[in-house]
Amino acid sequence: MAAPAVREVTSRRDLARFVDLPYRLHRGDPCWTPPLRRDVRRLLSPRVNPFFHHAEAALLLAERGGRAVGRAAAIENRAHNRFHADRTGFFGFFECEDDPQAARALLEACAAWLRARDLQVLRGPVSPSTNDECGLVVEGGEHPPTLLTPHNPPYYAQLLEGAGLRRARDLYLYWHSTEGLPERLARGAEAVSRRQKVSLRPLRKDRLDEEVGLVRALYASAWERNWGFVPLTEAEIDHLAAELRPIVVPELFVFVERAGEPVAFAAALPDFNQALRANSGGRIFPGILRVLWAARRIRGVRILLMGIRPDQRALGLDALMFHWIWTKAWELGYAWGEAGWVLEDNAPMNNALLRLGFERYKTLRLYERAL
Repeated sequence: MAAPAVREVTSRRDLARFVDLPYRLHRGDPCWTPPLRRDVRRLLSPRVNPFFHHAEAALLLAERGGRAVGRAAAIENRAHNRFHADRTGFFGFFECEDDPQAARALLEACAAWLRARDLQVLRGPVSPSTNDECGLVVEGGEHPPTLLTPHNPPYYAQLLEGAGLRRARDLYLYWHSTEGLPERLARGAEAVSRRQKVSLRPLRKDRLDEEVGLVRALYASAWERNWGFVPLTEAEIDHLAAELRPIVVPELFVFVERAGEPVAFAAALPDFNQALRANSGGRIFPGILRVLWAARRIRGVRILLMGIRPDQRALGLDALMFHWIWTKAWELGYAWGEAGWVLEDNAPMNNALLRLGFERYKTLRLYERAL
């Protein structure tokens, strides 16, 4: 078999082929969630996505006989390297036929692009960062992906390992039915609320700009130098808020206040992936009508964000917020919730979720190798 040729996306036609490839590869997979093509283009656009204020990427296509057989992006995230004081490069948006030769060629092309920028490690997949879809599903792939989480065929792990990449970290996702609120959680939330003299409130959607400002402030104070974590910039938070605004349910977003001052927040979103799966082609017209109809039957939520000010930790505020979201989700008719992802070595959060009755049901893996 002839070796594949790898080249960089340089035209609108190339970009269309880059975007189109997973729709062709995964057409028969009932778990795959086809994103709206418009949203993928926006994610990849330096003009639209503020991620590219501090990053660059090269989009690459692997072709054999003029046919696209794989794709990937090589990504230099300067914000990551400033934050962690390292020289890590990334790859993302990886999609490939079951073709080890094509996968190796793509990853070698990513490595060469990153090496030319004096980077020392190739890590991924991140699309385009750990604040977006990241990791390869290595356990639990029989479950459909939730909002902003990845999905891939099982053979992708063999393709990456065959190209010399090895496990860097695992990320855990947790699941629980909203039915049958654990009595321990209910009692604990009541005791914490009484002892800590705090109050909880939902998002005020009619004052969204002001609420986003509170999230920015809490987020900035709550971040830690965890492995792989990069704090979102103000522009990225504003962009994310604008992108997600149409699906925000105020009751699933909670602030904890002490003496009227917000000290923690948590956000869950309806799993809009359940609606997107009704639109196999990922096109706005006429697919958006099917998506909107299917959105009425969304049955799950994903707990996406949580931030607690450092001086307010270890006081039980996380249990308070889980209790709020759990209760509100049940009242609104949602049947289950997903929490995560959580780093494998984040023992406090992993143990807390297990104590709350969550089940670890899916594992995502980040890979890396030296350049």
